[in-house]
Amino acid sequence: MADIDTHGTGLVLEGGATRGVFTSGVLDYLMEQGLYLPYVVGVSAGACNAADYVSRQIGRTRDCMIPKEKGHSYMSLRHTLKTRRLFDMDLVFDRYPNELFPFDYETYFHSSLRCEMVVTDCLTGRAEYLDERTSKKRLMDICRASSSVPLASPMVEIDGTPYLDGGIADSIPIIRSLKLGYRKNLIILTRNYGYRKTPIRKSRPLYLTMYKKYPNLLRAIFRRAHIYNKTLSYIEKWEAQGKVFVIRPIQKTVSRTEQDRQAMTDFYQHGYDLMEENYGKLLGYLEK
Repeated sequence: MADIDTHGTGLVLEGGATRGVFTSGVLDYLMEQGLYLPYVVGVSAGACNAADYVSRQIGRTRDCMIPKEKGHSYMSLRHTLKTRRLFDMDLVFDRYPNELFPFDYETYFHSSLRCEMVVTDCLTGRAEYLDERTSKKRLMDICRASSSVPLASPMVEIDGTPYLDGGIADSIPIIRSLKLGYRKNLIILTRNYGYRKTPIRKSRPLYLTMYKKYPNLLRAIFRRAHIYNKTLSYIEKWEAQGKVFVIRPIQKTVSRTEQDRQAMTDFYQHGYDLMEENYGKLLGYLEK
């Protein structure tokens, strides 16, 4: 890698469940080039990508999201019927890191990179930005909480507080990065340019029933689309001004529950290829 001063640069990773395989393609290319930015913040699938970036494990997120063994898939009809849960979170955050796709805890714990994973406090409805550099279990609990989609996953308790998907309160944490002093930012999105989120309408009664004891969480859930769309408008404005560098899919994205291996592999490759094509431009942005 060219001798570039990356001080004051952040890496912001959006979630999107299986769409996160696009992000893993982007990050794998960056890691192959030896480009590690000093601060990374990730949400949901972006948090998982962030962890593998900090642990410097090229290909790990891809392998977790597109497992070769059928029995290693985190989505299956059998599991859903048995547990009434869409994703097998025990598999992803226990067997994956500790057995099937070993996570390099030592490299992560001793990394100089600052890493934060976004979670939503179910009591306050606010985003929290957590990390862990000692306990393996707590680190994976944070990753699990950040990835726990409402309705589809149970709350995750950490230090006595219940948490859910960080995307509820802060889907694209660019403001967090700026507030911490990172004036330059590489933002990896998993939706096409111009996408806007639709407010919750039809499923609103289900949320009201499910989380009636958590009024602040409900408020955050119902405001999510507004905050998300407002953030995207900021990003598109700053991108046009050259203040942020954005990598997003150009081709059609996969669904958040995509299970077609070829579609997932193609989307991963799309992320890798886009970063390769734009790497020179990224270096130029970082050198300014």
